[in-house]
Amino acid sequence: METNKNIPFTVIDWETVEKSEFKGETGVAFWQTVQFNGLRVRIVEYSKGYLADHWCQKGHIVHCLEGEFISELQNGEKILLKKGMTYIVTDDLSSHRSYSENGVKVMIIDGDFLKKKN
Repeated sequence: METNKNIPFTVIDWETVEKSEFKGETGVAFWQTVQFNGLRVRIVEYSKGYLADHWCQKGHIVHCLEGEFISELQNGEKILLKKGMTYIVTDDLSSHRSYSENGVKVMIIDGDFLKKKN
């Protein structure tokens, strides 16, 4: 779904959004993605034992919808996020990756509004 910078009132029926599969270092992630100009909205499900295959520098708003997961920072810090919890980070301010022992479902929003301001 593409649109101009002004997003009209839009309803997303996630049941109709195709899932794409991405393998992690271990496990798999399933993404449902809706893309606007400068804005991406995703529902992402991580399988049991999922560990991201890379350190991410991108800014996100990540909200845990079901289950729980660990957001691991490259400095070794680990943050547990449970259902109902959210984290927010700007582009290039953190190297992070996700790990889910038992599987999790999250909503991830990212886009131009999270670009680092100098």
